[in-house]
Amino acid sequence: MSSTEKRYVIVGASAAGMAAAEAIRAIDKHGSITVFSDEPDPPYFRPLIPFLISGKKRAADMAMSGEGPYTGEGIQVRLNARVRKIDSRTQTVDIDGGEQVAYDRLLIATGSQSYIPPEIEGTGIEGVFALRTLSAARAAASRVADTRHAVMLGGGILNLKAAFALLERGLEVTLVVQSPQVLSQLMEPGDAALIRNALNKAGLKIMTGAAARRIVSNGKGASGVQLDDGREIACEMVCIGKGVQPNISFDHDGIKVDGGVAADRFTACCAPNVYAAGDVAVTYDPITGGRIVTGLWTNAVEMGRCAGFNMAGKPVEYGGTFGILNATQVADVSFVSMGIVHTTGLNYETHVSGSSGAYRKLVFSPDGSVLVGVLLVGDISRAGLYRFVIKEKMPVSRIKSHLINHTLHYGHFICP
Repeated sequence: MSSTEKRYVIVGASAAGMAAAEAIRAIDKHGSITVFSDEPDPPYFRPLIPFLISGKKRAADMAMSGEGPYTGEGIQVRLNARVRKIDSRTQTVDIDGGEQVAYDRLLIATGSQSYIPPEIEGTGIEGVFALRTLSAARAAASRVADTRHAVMLGGGILNLKAAFALLERGLEVTLVVQSPQVLSQLMEPGDAALIRNALNKAGLKIMTGAAARRIVSNGKGASGVQLDDGREIACEMVCIGKGVQPNISFDHDGIKVDGGVAADRFTACCAPNVYAAGDVAVTYDPITGGRIVTGLWTNAVEMGRCAGFNMAGKPVEYGGTFGILNATQVADVSFVSMGIVHTTGLNYETHVSGSSGAYRKLVFSPDGSVLVGVLLVGDISRAGLYRFVIKEKMPVSRIKSHLINHTLHYGHFICP
């Protein structure tokens, strides 16, 4: 490598890291790109993990390399290589085992790790899983043969998808949720009726307002979950899905960390030549202007590409991360939640409509001039149009009735 060729180092080989690597290579054809991953598996599509448990996909089907934009050409990915220290003053990273690697541009894309509540005893028992990695999914899938009943702690999307994967394997599954409802971060209690009905119909047992205090073992691994009210649920498998937190388990000399790695609108950190993207990065919410950590694959990809371009010398401003932005399917019900949807006790203008198969909630600013949030359950058509209106902070007086009546179309964006 010549002295003029840059050395790009990326810590983390998931959505943000690999998107950044591809963006760098699109701009800089000659610099070296090294991606460090602490996992044993090549980069893979993490949202597909539940399909490994259900048996619908193999690990090879989840590989990122060669899929869509992820060519992997001219990118070195080093597996089982945990970065334990980043020294921004010497511009080096230390790898477990004693190796030190120098960089000209560094991206921190270490993602997030599962939050394991410290108040729950026995989380290290065999048969207890936090399904964030392929390794954990393989272990969970292998335990299915000796499992009749699985208990899921937490009502977020990943745990719901894992619950359905286990239902498809013929297991009895109970979901234990401390809040009054499932998906509490994405919608309010009154918004979740259609989804709750679909979950019940699918055979998922749901216990709301309950918290686990201890996981019980019989010597062969998990044998039950004891709740805070003294009840005990017998089971052979426990999956913990109580949210995630930025993975900042490395030493970070000279890098500002505030709940995650702080990054500006160009994904740059306060340390020279250091960038951050994905779940580990603290960025901003384009609606509220507040600081926020993204937790979604699509946001991580967008932010990673932005970081890659900036690292390679092409200035690109990141558009920000919605406080809530998710689109998925639970049971046979699709939903999209974006922007501000929790409005109880707040002074937002809210419009709600529903039927037996669809539910819609639109949230406008207090003066009604700007759309700030949308929840679509069942019928998610036009979701992309709503997202555009929210993100662009468009004045809505001319199209407001079409937003409320769900008749918005692309023609409404053409000036008369």
